[in-house]
Amino acid sequence: MNFILLTQNETFIIGWVAKLLGFIMNGIFNLLDLIGIPNVGLAIILFTIVVNLLMLPLNIRQQKFSKLSAKINPEMQAIQAKYKGRQDQEAMMAMQQERQALYAKYGISPSGSCVQLLIQFPILLSLYRVINSMPAYVSKIGNTFRVLADKIISVDNAEFLQNSGIDSIQNTVSVYGKSMLDGNLSNGIVDVLNRLSSTDLAVVAEKYGLSGLTYPAEGGSLILSTETTRGLIDTYNNFLGLNMGDSPLYLIKTAWAVGAIGIVIGAVLIPILSAATQWINYKLMPHPDNSYDEQANTMMSSMKMMNTVMPLFSAWLCFTLPSGLGLYWVAGSVVRSIQQVVINKHIDKMDFDEIIKKNSAKSAKKLEKMKQNQERMAAYASMNTRSIQNRANVTSSMSEKEKEEAMKKATDYNRNGSAKPGSMAAKANMVKQYNDKK
Repeated sequence: MNFILLTQNETFIIGWVAKLLGFIMNGIFNLLDLIGIPNVGLAIILFTIVVNLLMLPLNIRQQKFSKLSAKINPEMQAIQAKYKGRQDQEAMMAMQQERQALYAKYGISPSGSCVQLLIQFPILLSLYRVINSMPAYVSKIGNTFRVLADKIISVDNAEFLQNSGIDSIQNTVSVYGKSMLDGNLSNGIVDVLNRLSSTDLAVVAEKYGLSGLTYPAEGGSLILSTETTRGLIDTYNNFLGLNMGDSPLYLIKTAWAVGAIGIVIGAVLIPILSAATQWINYKLMPHPDNSYDEQANTMMSSMKMMNTVMPLFSAWLCFTLPSGLGLYWVAGSVVRSIQQVVINKHIDKMDFDEIIKKNSAKSAKKLEKMKQNQERMAAYASMNTRSIQNRANVTSSMSEKEKEEAMKKATDYNRNGSAKPGSMAAKANMVKQYNDKK
């Protein structure tokens, strides 16, 4: 597999996760190409399904935590009522110990939900990176753009791209062409070409004579479309008549101008479906009652507000970002909604009283083991203390003459032995001899 490395994300953790997800996306696209349908839109949908299936165990674990949190609520409120109004250190420590014991009884952690979110957060950011930078992670798309980049470099080293005087091109270069100034000119050109609209890409193609370029590995297929022939890039990006590389706003403007109502409707539906499916997904998720935990309750309130605002925010973003990203949001929300229905049915069938019983038994065994370890350590410490005291008593009972004789005998033993003078072995022999005499 010819997996080229363009300007991939190198951020700590996110960059590593993005590379792993990039391998998955690359494999999916190559599989689609093998069966004759290399399509970015279809690859995004399949990629979203695969990733959400991989994250299913995390989602189930988070749902179980929510259910157990609801079960623990009455007992936690009783503990808070018991120590209400008491702010002394002894009461606070006692309340904390009782709360920890209750958490152990139910087998949950107070930070359990937060941990799940922290694990999912870099995955979500990495997904966005892979979807938004397909040429950097999918070898066939990257290699196709690379042919264009090599041609541009051979003409003027991307001078026109950097100083075209066309605002839309210049803005794209300033935002996405940073690699062009960091010694990675070819990578930077690919990043810019991947973000250009169809109109701007046509301008660049005319300037550099790119329209007639072919990609040898695809049997000499055209890379960019002409009036009569669709090129590889448009073939990859075309999904249900929509170019996944163009924003819905751009598609609406250009399609409206030529009376292509079907494209206008499709472009409008992407932001609307993005907001609607995310809202439905949020409503299907269980929302635990964390009123007993002020910190968790505050965090959940913030999450509730964010989940309410995010669908509207994503709809606004979808109008200006590439349609492929909007399709990813729609596909992700639909997959998660279906997944949520299945998880809800699975969770409802669980016997949480039995789960709590098992967790209580595990907690009791764990506490008993900790208690036994503490008792053994205390006994061992007591034995060492007595041993040291006994040795001190024996030593103090010896006369000065006896001490001198014991030390002299140990020294003679060390000198006459096989141990090297001054070595650890020699010192050990001296101590041994001294202890034997004692």
